Amino acid sequence: MRIYREILVMLVFMGMLMASPVEGAVQLEQRYHDPLIKTKVIVNEANTVFNHGDEQKSFKERIRAILDMSEAQPAPVVVNASEPDAIMGRPIATPEQCVKYLLSVNPRPNLTVPPQELVTYYYEEGTREGVRPDVAFAQALKETGFFRYGGTVTPDQNNYCGLGTTSTEVKGAYFPSSQLGVRAHIQHLLAYATTRRPQAPVVDPRYDLVRAVYHDSTIGTWEGLNGRWAVPGYTYGQSILQIFGNILRE
Repeated sequence: MRIYREILVMLVFMGMLMASPVEGAVQLEQRYHDPLIKTKVIVNEANTVFNHGDEQKSFKERIRAILDMSEAQPAPVVVNASEPDAIMGRPIATPEQCVKYLLSVNPRPNLTVPPQELVTYYYEEGTREGVRPDVAFAQALKETGFFRYGGTVTPDQNNYCGLGTTSTEVKGAYFPSSQLGVRAHIQHLLAYATTRRPQAPVVDPRYDLVRAVYHDSTIGTWEGLNGRWAVPGYTYGQSILQIFGNILRE
């Protein structure tokens, strides 16, 4: 039954997103990450829990572990055909589809880790918190211009979502590892989408600021981020879902 639901969701997305394909070059929008504070943050890796044994695992072993985690601990919200643009939920696209689509657009992404490793982090961190990792990765593609950058943020920051970048003069948050950069991205989405605290130690320097602004209110859809995550951002969420639709076609 679950397989049929996921197939149905894919068909819904295909129908919604068959419009114009996303071009390789993406125009980055002006950042608007809670501009109450201009932040340049270096997160200490000692603040996070990291299992160094994971470094020895193969890519396939880590993906298997992600799938096992998803089965053992279902995400708080399951995406279905009535919620095609929900931020919270289980992934629909596979990690392999994410990597394949990225490399089809940009064969040489400017990253501090291999693209397969980066995608693995999105699935590990997203699955843990109940945030859809495949669409979060699509957001990272949009924010970084498919990891070509060229804007305010630079690859060495491991900042995949423009976190803390409020102008062309404010580079935003720095993270000492790719995994922590992904964790911060997932936690920032969690801050908008739910009042539940992250399960992992908080490394998003603006998590508490978002929660203080929204209190008990939440934003449950990608389109709900329009004008909030980016300004003017009139079609910000729609453009993320369009990229996600292209990932599903891989």
